[in-house]
Amino acid sequence: MNKFVLTGVAFSFAAVLSATSALADITVATVGPITGQLAALGEQYSQGAKKAVEDINAAGGINGEKLVLEIGDDACDPKQAVNVANQMASKGVKFVAGHLCSGSSIPASKVYEEEGILMISPASTNPKLTDEGGWNVARVCGRDDAQGKVAGAFLSKNYAGKKVAIVDDKSAYGKGLADETRKAMNAAGLTEALNESINPGEKDYSALVSKLKDAGVEAVYFGGYHPEAGLILKQMGEQGLNARMVSGDSMNSAELWTIAGKAAENLIFTFAPDPRNFPSANAIVEQFKTAGYDPEGYTLYTYAAFEMMKQAAEATKSNDPQKIAEWLRAGNTTKTVLGDITLDAKGDLVNPVYVWYTFKDGKYFEDPSIQ
Repeated sequence: MNKFVLTGVAFSFAAVLSATSALADITVATVGPITGQLAALGEQYSQGAKKAVEDINAAGGINGEKLVLEIGDDACDPKQAVNVANQMASKGVKFVAGHLCSGSSIPASKVYEEEGILMISPASTNPKLTDEGGWNVARVCGRDDAQGKVAGAFLSKNYAGKKVAIVDDKSAYGKGLADETRKAMNAAGLTEALNESINPGEKDYSALVSKLKDAGVEAVYFGGYHPEAGLILKQMGEQGLNARMVSGDSMNSAELWTIAGKAAENLIFTFAPDPRNFPSANAIVEQFKTAGYDPEGYTLYTYAAFEMMKQAAEATKSNDPQKIAEWLRAGNTTKTVLGDITLDAKGDLVNPVYVWYTFKDGKYFEDPSIQ
């Protein structure tokens, strides 16, 4: 797998491996956590973006113009995200596939709106991104309120009369998803036995685990990211707490198994159906794997964001970000590696679908037995 050296918060990647790349006149970007605890997810972004730009340029570009890709590192930090957004604007970026963490996407989107930049997030799920967003915001993934309903229904059905804890990491994503799950669970008649929050980035959550164990919980809903989930699962196993952890889409990294080990088998999580299994993605997945990279998680979501931008630009015969955004949010359908994608007037995915995943032997996969 190719490695690229970061020399600052953002760096350039010439997408066309020829002398003509210098003539590229549409600057695009992907921004995510290239460094930090969530770098495994940022790698998914950068791999998807590089492949998409390479393929678009090989096919003649967009409306006859080639692309140059900027890769920005926000480390999932809101302040850094705003700084990177301003850097992207100064570089003349017209389109951004990003950010990853909702807490970064929401403030960055305001910069992009002011600077006339279209932003399609492959992963940010907090409803505020589009509910309070400008003309320029869209996403390829579902929202927390849709995902939370699925998890809340599962918990209320399978743990009726039992003790369930809700834990979040205080982030816009983690707390938002936990809040929506709690709301759906409560509406279905199940009240949580415990509500707790953690500080992300810590190495010891044994005090939390002890509290969960003392409370006799049989399930823990965790709103947060995979590094903390992995540690909590590991420490649950060490303390003999056999409760099931239930979580959301940010668990979609094989790195979680590296952190938790076999304890990861106590986790189930919601995510959209795995696009690596879609006929629409077969050729791209094979190309990724031939190059030595498994396009897990948000890789193909990032690739799809570029496909959407390209199709909208060609349909409108314009590379103007506002015209592209208007076309996408008018209910027009684009064909992508994820299948057909249609957005509503806010820029949200129409009829998002969620399935359950579980881990075994170092990998996560869809598990239709979970109902």
